[in-house]
Parts: sequence; C-alpha cells; structure tokens
Amino acid sequence: QGRRLSELTPMPETSFTVTQSELTIVELGNSVPYTGKLTALAKHDVLRIIDKGLKNDARKAIDIEAYYQFDACKLRYAPTSGTSASSVTATTNAATATTNNIAMGTGHVKAISDDMRERNIPGFVDDDYIALSHPTTFRNFKNELETVRQYTSEGQGMIYNGEVGRYEGVRFVEQNFIPKGGANDSTTFDPYTATADAWNNGKSSWAFFFGGDTVNEAMVIPEEIRAKLPGDYGRSGGIAYYYLGGFGIFHDQAAQSRIAKWDSAA
Repeated sequence: QGRRLSELTPMPETSFTVTQSELTIVELGNSVPYTGKLTALAKHDVLRIIDKGLKNDARKAIDIEAYYQFDACKLRYAPTSGTSASSVTATTNAATATTNNIAMGTGHVKAISDDMRERNIPGFVDDDYIALSHPTTFRNFKNELETVRQYTSEGQGMIYNGEVGRYEGVRFVEQNFIPKGGANDSTTFDPYTATADAWNNGKSSWAFFFGGDTVNEAMVIPEEIRAKLPGDYGRSGGIAYYYLGGFGIFHDQAAQSRIAKWDSAA
C-alpha cells in the first residue's frame, strides 16, 4: 500500500502478483439433415426453418457453457439458519452447508449487496451489480418491491410495465432456459437435457449476483451456420452450426471472487 512520503526519502518499490488462469477450447455443433424431395414439395421454406432452429440451439449451447463457469464461483450465499429474512451466511469454498428454506426477499438482496461491496467487488454496469435468475425466483422479491414503490409515480409505472428494475445498487435480469434447482447434493440436475432438480421445499432457486470481470470467452471460430455439400446426386443435404471456443471464469480464487451464487445445500 502506498502512503505519505518524506521529502528526502526515496520512492518505495513494491510488487504485486498476477495469477494466470486457463480455459479449455471445445467444439460445439449440431446438424439437421434434409432431402431434396422435402425441399421440392414443401409449402414452407424448409431451409429457413432449419436455420432458425439451429441458431436457437447454438445460443442455448453457448449459454450452458457460460453457466457452468458462473457456477464454478467460490462465493456462495444462503439465508442464515436457512430461514432468516434479513441476513445471509457467506462461504468461499464453492458450496454451502445451509439448506435454503425461504424465498428470496429484499432483506437478502440488501445483505448480499452490502457484503459484495465490502469485498470490494467492482460493479458490472457503472457501479451496479447484476442479479440473474428465473422469474419465479424473483417473485417474492418483486412483490415486496411493489409494496415499496406503489405510492410513487415511477414505481407505479414499473409495476404496470412488469419491470423487475433496480434495487440497492443491483439490476435484476430474468432468464428461463437454464433449469431450476441443482443444489449442492443434486445428482440429476442437467442443463443439456433441461432436467431440473428443485431445492428441498422448493422455496427458491439459484441466482447469480455478479460484478465486473466475470467469465471470459476465448473465441477461435465464432458460431456459424454451415451447409453440407449435397450428396447422392443432390438428393440429400444438411445444415449445421459450428463453434470453436471456450469459457473460463476470470477469478477462481475466493479472495478475488466477482460472482456470487444464491445457493442451497439440498
């Protein structure tokens, strides 16, 4: 740490450590075959339909790769004793021993935001953090926000528009693709097969709170649509998407965590 200097004292020399992490480059892809007869007789643009479906599949596959890196975060939060509405217990070993047994509320958001700021985690947008989860995970929280804001014109507008909004320096974003649950003891949770595994009692589900420098994407070949060379004298064809790259969490050391997970042991 720098400090005051005496006029005749030489400038101090110091150093700091940079830890290098690594990630793995992988291939992602999927394809749909079709026949010449199908394209000749179809009343719809078959190739456009396949193209749209493959692009949707590619987005989901890339989301899953990013999710697993977010899920590798060391910092986890759970309500104190499993049921506290105002305090959380933090752990830094990529797991929690607390079974989460309460819906996420404004008290939890305050406690998480305060702890992240005291850990000096930088903001993601300006000085704000982002919270990401399912709409139903935020439902109790949104109900509480409606009560807080119902007597303000700005709050009424947000209620009418169905906006989650911003609270305690945290901006809330909803997603509905990665399935719910997947507690520490889960053996069946699988985003690739859309297999959910609800937390015990089903009071809540995972949520990520994060600041800057979360997950890095190393892109070698961006996702692209590729056409198969026609075979069997033009009677068969196919369309695929292909991606060559990988995702890696920036900070895999607990002291430098940039991502925190609202979690449960079971």
